[in-house]
Amino acid sequence: MPDSVLTDRVLTDRVATVRAFNRLYTGVIGILDEGPADAEYSLSEARVLFELAQQDRLQVGDLRKRLGLDGGYASRLLSRLESRGLVARERCQDDARRQLVTLTADGHAAFAHLDHRSTHQIGSLLGKFADVDQVRLLGAMETITALVRDTDHERQVIVRAPRAGDLGWVVHRHGELYAGEYGLNEQFEALVARVIAGFAERLGDPRQAGWIAELDGERVGSIFCMPSSEEGVAKLRLLLLEPAARGRGVGKRLVRECIEFARAQGYRSMELWTHSHLTAARGIYASAGFELVSQEETDAFGPHLTSESWRLEL
Repeated sequence: MPDSVLTDRVLTDRVATVRAFNRLYTGVIGILDEGPADAEYSLSEARVLFELAQQDRLQVGDLRKRLGLDGGYASRLLSRLESRGLVARERCQDDARRQLVTLTADGHAAFAHLDHRSTHQIGSLLGKFADVDQVRLLGAMETITALVRDTDHERQVIVRAPRAGDLGWVVHRHGELYAGEYGLNEQFEALVARVIAGFAERLGDPRQAGWIAELDGERVGSIFCMPSSEEGVAKLRLLLLEPAARGRGVGKRLVRECIEFARAQGYRSMELWTHSHLTAARGIYASAGFELVSQEETDAFGPHLTSESWRLEL
């Protein structure tokens, strides 16, 4: 039998196997669909809510790419969700041509409802199988995922302890980034340098720690936990996110690391300072449970700012 004929027959059989699997799989997905015809949200709407729940905020263009949506459909979809009070859109501060989209409080509540329902449905499906068969099923899913995933766009985020050169980078990037985005002057960079110097002078102190976030091996973020002058109170210091890391959940992860460390060290509360222009950071702090304690007008760093004090009871 010619190789070409054998190849055609093998290909035909394999295509038939994939099609059979697709028919079975789409039937299962119909059972688990978060957005059937009689549901409150369409499948596309549910997918948007899911993606936004994983991130602090996303650029609309990035959301489109993740979900494979064209511009017109994405705009209509977001408009519907916005009219229902589930999402909010705003212009990027560094590029007015771009839009950022976030979940509102109602949006988070809607996602929580969908997530609970999905968990119940998937749990019911898995419950039909013995434990050994569940393991086989999940292993097969992992194999399919590993084989078909588009690895060209996979970007790995890691969070690690500071290494040689990292502390200088934190000072440099705070000075450069905040001057470019908010017009802060050299006094702000000097403040960052003093904080870093204090951290370096107390290396080995178990009451403090720092973390550096990397994206594909490049530094993209930082955060530090340091003791306050008030007994039992920790300070969250120097949260920084490079533009490339924003909208990926890196900020939330860094804040979570800081809070968990403070709890493990026995601190009873944590405080931080920020200013009202840092809307993304303020959102991260609020979602982590911090509460705004006080505000004060200042021009110590150049432009007129509203300085804010936040606190979290641990």
